[in-house]
Amino acid sequence: MAPVSPRFKRLLIAVITLLGLFAVYQTFDVSSTSRSVKTPNTYIPDTPVGQNVTSSGNNLRAALVALVRNSELNGMRSTVRQLEDRFNNRHNYPYIFLNDEDFTEEFKDGMRSVTKAPVYFGKLPTEHWGLSPYVTEKKVQEALEHNRDRYLYGGSYSYRLMCRYQSGFVYKHDLLKDLDYYWRIEPDVNYYCDIPYDPFKYMKDNKLIYGFTISPVEKAETVETLWETTRKWILENPDYLQDKSFIHWVVNEKSVYTRCHFWSNFEIVDLSFYRSEAYESYFQHLDRAGGFFYERWGDAPVHSMAASILLRKEQIHWFEDIGYHHPGYAHCPDKPEMAARCVCGGGSDYMYRSMCNRRFGEVGNIHKDQVLELAAMPDKQ
Repeated sequence: MAPVSPRFKRLLIAVITLLGLFAVYQTFDVSSTSRSVKTPNTYIPDTPVGQNVTSSGNNLRAALVALVRNSELNGMRSTVRQLEDRFNNRHNYPYIFLNDEDFTEEFKDGMRSVTKAPVYFGKLPTEHWGLSPYVTEKKVQEALEHNRDRYLYGGSYSYRLMCRYQSGFVYKHDLLKDLDYYWRIEPDVNYYCDIPYDPFKYMKDNKLIYGFTISPVEKAETVETLWETTRKWILENPDYLQDKSFIHWVVNEKSVYTRCHFWSNFEIVDLSFYRSEAYESYFQHLDRAGGFFYERWGDAPVHSMAASILLRKEQIHWFEDIGYHHPGYAHCPDKPEMAARCVCGGGSDYMYRSMCNRRFGEVGNIHKDQVLELAAMPDKQ
């Protein structure tokens, strides 16, 4: 065999080197692509949310949940970015975004880009979003016209759909079915304070059912018959009451509705409460009465009425240390050890001036027989 020339040897080495580099590149590219497909915030419709949560260390089966429109992308990004900075970058709880329409790719990409936590997008079932079967379209239109100038959203049909959905359906969505807790979040809100602990775990460890930050007074014209309708449900369903109840927060000793409510744009809830037979019975009773459409019963007074009647005071918690602002009201803690973790704007002392917050501190539980006596009194509104 003729000897191999030095030039041919160099050429052969160069070819082998190039083939080796190409093989390494292909391996790197495939693994990178694989990683991008499996990132936790990729939407995988058939992955149970609870499974994703429980796989992330000591976290509970919990998520941060928003009902949001595509047009609210920037406001939702702002909220999530704050939650990540203040809390969730240390816990990685998933976000669930719900919409009555399909989410756009722009919205999905925009939300995935502000968090490393798992992100899920869901569309509302048609049977959950629409006119109640217990009202007529003609009477609803008449009510919208009558209330148009009486109060905010007085003439809004979509706002009433939202209130009914948040009152009786959000926790029934398939994406929430494996969760034990949820934290409701909204676009265009502010979280003023670092949260150095896990509020979900705090709820569980302290056997809490409902958590809130702000408690204002509801506008009377929006809930004209809510207490009257609720009284009837109590009298018809006494077996759903606990031995003690915190009803005195929402109804005084003369059976007058205080209109105090937990502002439910922020709420952290043990979902077993909303899934309970008692709460479902109460919601169905309200839905049959038609007040979500004929008046403007909001999910906040509905949730608050239910929690106050069906829970004890020690099961409800004011997250005083979580500074929060939603257009309309703001709260920032004034205790030095809490305020040190916060950066608040002016006018953030609402909760320290709130009549409902004062009442929350002053009143306590009453016995079941006293609740029934209150419900049996004539309506004195």
